[in-house]
Amino acid sequence: MVVKQLNIGIDVRAYLREIGVDAGGLNIMSAKAQLYIVSIKGLASAGANVLKQDALSIGADLAVPKGTVMAKKEFVDCLLIGSKKHFKILSHKELSQPYGLKAVAHQLQIILKTEKPRQCQVMGVINANDDSFFSGSRFKADAALKQVEAMIHDGAEIIDIGGVSSRPGSLEVSVEEELERVRPIIDLLENSTLLQKAKFSIDTYQPEVAQYALERGFHMVNDIRGLENDRLCEVIAAFDATAIIMHMKGRPETMQDAPVYDDVLDEVYAFFQKRIAKAHSYEIKNIILDVGIGFGKTLEDNLLLITHLEHFLRLRKLVLIGASRKSLIDKIDPSDVSERLGGSLALHLAAAKNGAGILRVHDVQEHVQALKVQNALVI
Repeated sequence: MVVKQLNIGIDVRAYLREIGVDAGGLNIMSAKAQLYIVSIKGLASAGANVLKQDALSIGADLAVPKGTVMAKKEFVDCLLIGSKKHFKILSHKELSQPYGLKAVAHQLQIILKTEKPRQCQVMGVINANDDSFFSGSRFKADAALKQVEAMIHDGAEIIDIGGVSSRPGSLEVSVEEELERVRPIIDLLENSTLLQKAKFSIDTYQPEVAQYALERGFHMVNDIRGLENDRLCEVIAAFDATAIIMHMKGRPETMQDAPVYDDVLDEVYAFFQKRIAKAHSYEIKNIILDVGIGFGKTLEDNLLLITHLEHFLRLRKLVLIGASRKSLIDKIDPSDVSERLGGSLALHLAAAKNGAGILRVHDVQEHVQALKVQNALVI
């Protein structure tokens, strides 16, 4: 007999098939092997006590503050811990319970239906301006076209082209200036075959710039202001394009001046709910969400968003993460922007594992290779 410990992140279903478990047992066993940890804030103490007993009765558990059993506080924060099987049982059982547990049950059902994307796409970054924070992403005209071709060859499925820097402290430019920067690249792409080899995104919050790109074969609008502009919504809808809705606290000029959140996960989630509703009101069907790493966030905020990215998958949209070479890496390991490839890969691999469907990167080949290796490890 040989006994060995396996990693909790393995493909459990594959192992069950390998040892010959039947179809019914496969579903039951794999549900038992999938662990969930869910934070519940502001639950009535009476509800917490009911949920605690129901969880314990089936082998799950609810962590509650000391004194909850005596209802010392009217409302408490809890941590529910259990397997997929446990959550299925609780999601039905709590539907008939009072004290806010019906709402908890509905949220558990949403969580159970939420799945991580099977593959993570790579989006390559091309900047047509001279002041983007990473000089290695700046290209103009023919040089940009060659870089686009190289990125597609290296495995980029999406190319994001922008003409305005959004780094901390950057200033706005006029629509005319922005168009002047991106027009030569867009025109060259329109007369090439590259538009058929990848999807193209225009990084702008200006309707005029977005329209110019969409008229010439672009597929997406990457809006750092998250569909704040009504006219931009109209343009995206008119072309049936994809909207990338990013969260940003403040504006680039001041966004890193001591940003504060009561709860960054809750605030970003609520923002997305409102902007998704706005997109739907304009009949924008295709939506991608970007939590806005580095856009009005502290280091802790950024790390929390990447660590708990699965929280946003409940909105049933692809989630994009763009941490490539950003200054949060410098806060962890002091380094120049040219030395942050390793940190970028670490953050992005964690994001992909936690549910990101798209990584916005400067270094395409390295990210494509890293994702292939990470995928190969899940066996």
